[in-house]
Amino acid sequence: MPMLIEVPASSGADIASGAEDRRHMSEQRQRYDYRYREPVEPDWRRFPGWWDVTAAQWRDPQWQRAHCVKNVRQLRATTGDLLDDAFFADLTLDQERSATMSLLLPPHILNTMVPDHVWDTDRLYADPVRRYMLPVASDRHPRWPSHPYATRDSLHEAEMWVREGLTHRYPTKVLAEVVSTCPQYCGHCTRMDLVGPSTPQVTKYRFALKPADRLTGMIEYLRATPGVRDVVVSGGDVANLPWPRLEEFLDRLLEIDSVRDIRLASKALAGLPQHWLGDDVRAGMARVAGVARRRGVGLAVHTHVNAVQQVTPLVAEAARAMLEAGVRDVRNQGVLMDGVNATRQALLDLCFGLLDGAGITPYYFYLCDMIPQSEHWRLSLAEAQRLQDSIMGYLPGFATPRLVCDVPYAGKRWVHQVTDYDRETGISRWTPSFDTTAAGTPEQACHYYDPLHTLPESGRRHWLTATGDDLTPALSAHS
Repeated sequence: MPMLIEVPASSGADIASGAEDRRHMSEQRQRYDYRYREPVEPDWRRFPGWWDVTAAQWRDPQWQRAHCVKNVRQLRATTGDLLDDAFFADLTLDQERSATMSLLLPPHILNTMVPDHVWDTDRLYADPVRRYMLPVASDRHPRWPSHPYATRDSLHEAEMWVREGLTHRYPTKVLAEVVSTCPQYCGHCTRMDLVGPSTPQVTKYRFALKPADRLTGMIEYLRATPGVRDVVVSGGDVANLPWPRLEEFLDRLLEIDSVRDIRLASKALAGLPQHWLGDDVRAGMARVAGVARRRGVGLAVHTHVNAVQQVTPLVAEAARAMLEAGVRDVRNQGVLMDGVNATRQALLDLCFGLLDGAGITPYYFYLCDMIPQSEHWRLSLAEAQRLQDSIMGYLPGFATPRLVCDVPYAGKRWVHQVTDYDRETGISRWTPSFDTTAAGTPEQACHYYDPLHTLPESGRRHWLTATGDDLTPALSAHS
């Protein structure tokens, strides 16, 4: 592990950052014109492999699952001759050398890429959904694909397991990882150490207990710990837990008097909305929501949308189906990513698209976690602060998302809550708002680090000294 060294805070970096701040302030004052946009379902028949797929098939969750793209061969079969061989070579290289997540893309997800055109290679490379759902080798940063402090469990969630898969990180809240798979795999997955099958680069951790025993252990802990009132039921994705088993688990949670809020985390609401539109799921959610309402428990669904083109009529229908079933709210927790949503225009378009097009409340946007192979997605803290400032005043207050840094051990902190921030080295220090000593965590461990390629040359030289790695060619190339 590299050693950190102290670097004087006053340098040419201050002048450069000041000029950059002024440029962004000028951009921020530029006008954003709001226009209501009706969601549109892209025509899946533009793909050679799906030219004869009916609307009934497209709405069938089992058809969607059965026709997921899991490898390069299946992507070729779907796209026919629309893409150049160079793209497939780029994708293959990434899968072999860099990818931390296996390839798994439902047809619905693929259909939101380049939604307005027949696919071609240039448009696909530029597409924001492609950039995080179908990463290729040329996306990765050529010199620093990973930060020196990147770790496969960057938030140390497994260290805080009180039962297998149950993370007690906050005083009154827990995270229940009820399943370790998803209907689709995002390239930037924060739980890349556990979720999905292994890749050539990452041998995934595996739960040791049987699923029923794990879930029972979680329930027993919560019954014995009345200080916990809020349970996030996640994974993986709850859409991959068979509904009868998920409903049984939720019923058991609702029997615990101290549990007052339950949040179901499902990227599938946006990636496989057909699942949440199934008759069995809608009826089951109505039953669970009815029990929650009678008990005065807040039941919400959290999804994960990063680009406005993902808000399609099917996604809107699924979100409204959950609201009609009786959940209190459907909220979005996105991730800030370069080339996806890291501009005021893209972020506001997405938030208005969620709110107006689907009744989904923009909630959080996280700085991308410090997992391996993520540097090309990550933003500096300063850029996130500017983005937060730039979107204020446009959205209703209840739908203005908080941009947060999920700091190891310290937890979620608004990007302006940083305690100290050295923009030259990209090192930020955060003060927890709750006692972290139960996890054996000293306060000084609560740091976050900007991507190295966003630093001034002096900052990159700091990391050259700290890591002992010869970065001289890269310093010259990226100055």
